Amino acid sequence: MSQMPQQAALPKCPSCAEPVESGDLFCGACGQDLSVVPAPPQDHPTLAMTGPAAPEDGVDWPAPEPAGSGTPEGVHLPTDLPGTDSGDTPLPGHRPGSEQSAGSGVRFDRAPEPDEYPLQAPDPRLAAGAAAPAEPAQVCVACRAGRVDKDGYCENCGHAQPRERDHVEREAGPVAAVSDRGLRHHRNEDAFAVGHIALPDGSPVAMAIVCDGVSSATRPDDASLAASRVAGDTLLAALPRGTHPQQAMHEAIVAAAQAVNALAEEPATAREHAPHQNAPACTIVGAVVTSGLLVVGWVGDSRAYWVPTDRGAPSARLTEDDSWAAQMVAAGLMSEAEAYADERAHAITGWLGADAYELEPHTASFKPDRPGAVVVCTDGLWNYAETAEEMSEIVPPDAVARPLHSARVLVGHALDGGGHDNVTVAVLPFPAPSQGAGSA
Repeated sequence: MSQMPQQAALPKCPSCAEPVESGDLFCGACGQDLSVVPAPPQDHPTLAMTGPAAPEDGVDWPAPEPAGSGTPEGVHLPTDLPGTDSGDTPLPGHRPGSEQSAGSGVRFDRAPEPDEYPLQAPDPRLAAGAAAPAEPAQVCVACRAGRVDKDGYCENCGHAQPRERDHVEREAGPVAAVSDRGLRHHRNEDAFAVGHIALPDGSPVAMAIVCDGVSSATRPDDASLAASRVAGDTLLAALPRGTHPQQAMHEAIVAAAQAVNALAEEPATAREHAPHQNAPACTIVGAVVTSGLLVVGWVGDSRAYWVPTDRGAPSARLTEDDSWAAQMVAAGLMSEAEAYADERAHAITGWLGADAYELEPHTASFKPDRPGAVVVCTDGLWNYAETAEEMSEIVPPDAVARPLHSARVLVGHALDGGGHDNVTVAVLPFPAPSQGAGSA
């Protein structure tokens, strides 16, 4: 039941302002009827937030989103609400100086209008969404004090930080590969792909592709990654269709070359800003092993070696470098020792890239008469074991049974020797074991 409001005592006459006594019905000076009290003027009071009077952390919270906007009840998005984050930075959509002030914790209301309502306590879930926390600064792994800049270098000591590709290991059934940045390079410009699948007759087949980015070219790491991925995918697609492994290897190298060429197709404006950059480039070497056939393919100076399990049998290098040194030896102008001692020895004469003179994929097939391991590697390894005999000496005797372990050992040999270059090694057992076999 409603009640009338009680009258407040008037200290003065509302008409003439003369003092009046409590209980007087009329003013003694002017005769004003004191029982008739005019209604006080309406005002628009300040509405306080329901809930805590002020957040303890000093953050000013915006109002919840009006009902009917399509957002589920109780769910708030910082882009939908005015306000500030913990650093007093206006959130998206807030206009400083607008009628609703997010920094005061209160709102000066006008007369009620549609879609207006008193402020409510902040939804705790809004705190997490109002401002995404800044990612913690990465600390240098070398000096443990400097901050790492966006290019991956310490601002204090200048040390390059580890990248995702600095050390990569992968095993696919009976084949495995390891790639490492080495001890002198600031990034890993090598890449590889490994895989195993079945031929149409159900017999197993394994493959490995290893690519070495040409450091003097632009984006060598992108070139090696693109080439290895495309070549690997091409082999894994062609072999189950019954394509001969040697033909499949040729097609894989051609496809890899096209992928590297595509990296050079950049906008003209980009070339204007860097007119002296050359096209991305890399070398490639690959191997395919089946139950009775070994196929290799290559362009450049990355190599493949055959190392039999019976170390009494001779090992062999299965590829010939596309390099200045190889040309000197082939022309009879230098011995192999003399050619590879020359400072021009590693100048390559064949590579994948838009500025390559001519693409000439090399392929070869072999039918070993005994089990063994195929080592596919970049010059980061064979610089420390150049001849087939030297390679045979450092390949573990159980390489066929433990290809991943063997690849690790070979990478470790290169690093122990100085690690002057990126080093990548893939190990494939021959003959290809059934699917499901792998490293012990």
